[in-house]
Parts: sequence; C-alpha cells; structure tokens
Amino acid sequence: MIRSRTLRTQRLERRRKRNRPGQLNLTSLMDIFTILVFFLLVNSSQVEVLPNPRTLTLPESVAVQGPRQTVLLMVTREEILVNNEPVMRVEDAANTTGTLLAPLKSRLLQEGLMPVLGAATPGAVSRGEINIMADKDIPYQLIKKIMATCTEARFAKISLAVAHREGGSAR
Repeated sequence: MIRSRTLRTQRLERRRKRNRPGQLNLTSLMDIFTILVFFLLVNSSQVEVLPNPRTLTLPESVAVQGPRQTVLLMVTREEILVNNEPVMRVEDAANTTGTLLAPLKSRLLQEGLMPVLGAATPGAVSRGEINIMADKDIPYQLIKKIMATCTEARFAKISLAVAHREGGSAR
C-alpha cells in the first residue's frame, strides 16, 4: 500500500490548520478584560465625593489635596448638621453668647476617640479629623464659634470644604 501523503506532510497540515493567522484567542482576551474590570472597581471605591446639597454655595478656592474620609459638619443657611443629622439652627448658634456651641459640642463628643500617631506625649488621643462644609454667606463669627467648638471637642485637624476653582496658583 502506497500512501499519497507522508506522515510528516499530514502533521504539517494539521499544525497549519491549528495556527491559522487572523484568529484571536478569546479566552486570554476575556481574562485581560476581567482583570481590568476588577481593577477599576477596586480603585473607584477609594475616591470620596462630599455631598453637595443644593442649599449650599461653597466658597471657591484652588485646592491642592482632595477630601478624606472624616466627620462631616455641614452648615446650611438654616441649620447645622453633623453627618447629615440636624444639631441646631444657625439662628440660635449666631445668637449664642460665648465662643462654644453647647448642642454642637455634645453631638461632637459622641464621635469616638483614637490615638494620635507620632504625638509628643504617649497615650494622647483625639477625635481625628473633621471637615466643615459651610455656605459662603455664613458669617465668619459663626464659623469661628464652630471651629472653637470642634477644637474643644478634641478634633486634631479641622478642614474647610471649598469648591475647586480652575486656574490660579495654590499657596
């Protein structure tokens, strides 16, 4: 019996059929896209966006750093809120004599204490950071009372939220 094709020729033809140019291996392509989707999902959850209620108009500034996960104290034109819970009315706070706002202080004292890293005194604790988001029409005297109350409640770092303005240089 005479063969028209040798075993070597048959093997080369099978190899050529398997490795046809122009075909994509979809399995590896699907793996790449799956890894990309997981990467985007994990990294998108680390960005914090502060709520922007329609009742607030933030002052504008050129901000260098973005906001961090902190306690949020919001001062609208009508009331003062801590983590979206009403604490007191702005009118009552403005009419308060002295530098501390008692209802606000009692609400801020409910936040947990944490150790201060790298503190000069061992065992020092604070309540961490607080971010104040106030309407730009709120008088500075009221903002000053709020900041003094935050300091009295042992917040280590107080930040004021502003709207990012394009251009300009950060100082």
